[in-house]
Amino acid sequence: MAAQSRNIATLKRDITFSSNLRGHELAFHATWGLFSPTAVDDGSRLLIEEMEIKPTDSVLDVGCGYGAIGIVAAALAPQGTADLVDKDFVAVNYAKKNAAANRLTNATCYLSNLLSHVPPDKKFDVILSNPPAQGGRELLSILLHDAKAHLAPGGRIYLVTVSGLKEFVKRNFQEVFGNYEKVRQGKTYTVALARDES
Repeated sequence: MAAQSRNIATLKRDITFSSNLRGHELAFHATWGLFSPTAVDDGSRLLIEEMEIKPTDSVLDVGCGYGAIGIVAAALAPQGTADLVDKDFVAVNYAKKNAAANRLTNATCYLSNLLSHVPPDKKFDVILSNPPAQGGRELLSILLHDAKAHLAPGGRIYLVTVSGLKEFVKRNFQEVFGNYEKVRQGKTYTVALARDES
């Protein structure tokens, strides 16, 4: 019984790992129950590799989890800002912990179901998301329409999805934003980009 208790205590401890992403050695804390808690997942990694972030950009990471994508964005935009949002309070707590661990004072992490709690007047140069594959097409539709309302003029949105959804994303990007670019297609995931043309 004592051995089992020790094992449970070990499982409850933070999972910690570090990863070199876009030239930054970053430390991450996670826990069981969060998405991909032991390493940055392949979809997020593909998006991180392909996203273009300028040093002064204001960035929004939607569905941030423990913050991998948004943390890298904050590191790439030292004179900008990064908002990391998730509907899961545990994810937001770990995103905050990871922003602090990496001394990223330009990252703000808060609860929001998609963009529902993002201040309505706040605009972003870049919106990033690795939405859950099981979230369904309805969730993606809400995400894209709300993202359009929060993009600054000339802003851009990057989405990484399983490649099976790439035609759906293409149709919806064209419908909502009027344009679509396939940035990169890997074996399993595709990174797509749309720009605000208003």
